[in-house]
Amino acid sequence: MTRAFDFAQPWVLLLLPLAALPFLAAGRNALTFSWLAWLPADPLGNLADALGRGFAALAIASIVLGLASPGRPETQVLRTGRGAEILVLMDRSRSMDDHMLPANWRSIDPIDLRHHLERGPQKAQVSRALLSKFVAQRPDDRFSLMFFSTRPLNVMPFTQHDEAIQAGIAAGGVGRGLADTSVGKAMIAAIGSFEKRAYTGSRIILLVSDGGTQLDDATRARIKSGLLRNRVALYWIYLRSYNSPPLDSTDPAYEAIGEVALHRFFMTLATPYRAYQAEVEEDLAKAVADVGKQQNLPLDFFEQIPRQDYSRRFLFAAAIACVMLLAHRLALLRSWQ
Repeated sequence: MTRAFDFAQPWVLLLLPLAALPFLAAGRNALTFSWLAWLPADPLGNLADALGRGFAALAIASIVLGLASPGRPETQVLRTGRGAEILVLMDRSRSMDDHMLPANWRSIDPIDLRHHLERGPQKAQVSRALLSKFVAQRPDDRFSLMFFSTRPLNVMPFTQHDEAIQAGIAAGGVGRGLADTSVGKAMIAAIGSFEKRAYTGSRIILLVSDGGTQLDDATRARIKSGLLRNRVALYWIYLRSYNSPPLDSTDPAYEAIGEVALHRFFMTLATPYRAYQAEVEEDLAKAVADVGKQQNLPLDFFEQIPRQDYSRRFLFAAAIACVMLLAHRLALLRSWQ
């Protein structure tokens, strides 16, 4: 059973008896009278004295409680919605810094096409912008973010807090990528993010890459069994480069090319797989939009609620008590004058 209240520094509570000090008799304030019966009754004075001692005790107790850091412990809350658990696996290799093809690239003279290729937006830049919009449009999904080039980099675990994912996507624009594209290592790491997680709804790996690779038999077996074991669907948004082959090419000359070989392997998976080939910026936008229409099923998940600290409330109460005690002292000084 989860506790509803706790103290981060419980040893500070040993100082709580200090709050009784204001109620102890102060000898320096005592006056000598020959007979106490001669003193008249003073209810207002007794009330003023009690208020002063009460404010002082409240200030001490509030400070001690504030230093003990009271709060509500970290908890898990079951959330229910519609959507999916989506792991965005984004290629951050050097080729993603290349530019997208212009919309009319097929009608441009090949001699001039190289010049036009240097004017368009970068693949990584367009991908980040569209993925940011994609995340914003699916508030019920749980997203995780992973970059990869030579090796995978886990940026953000599964969360429903869009601000964290958006910050991770923006961070992908820092620096330049490495030369290699190790899709096999990235896929194995992405599948591992679903391991030992309770299956609560649809699961997707959204692979955004402009390259592929030849996978050995051991890597293929791990990917195939991992996707099946964790019931994960795979969507690949393939950013086709200039002179790169189409994924559905049947030309035997392309069989040894990494992108085609990877696509043909993915088509043998026992789990759902879908490829989107994007040559120009408009194709990429359509692919992301189409992915957004998929996998909108019931989703149950536990959200981690961080510990809530109530120290400021007690320190604020201590400040109020000190202000009231100061006002009480000033009122007494005026009455004596």
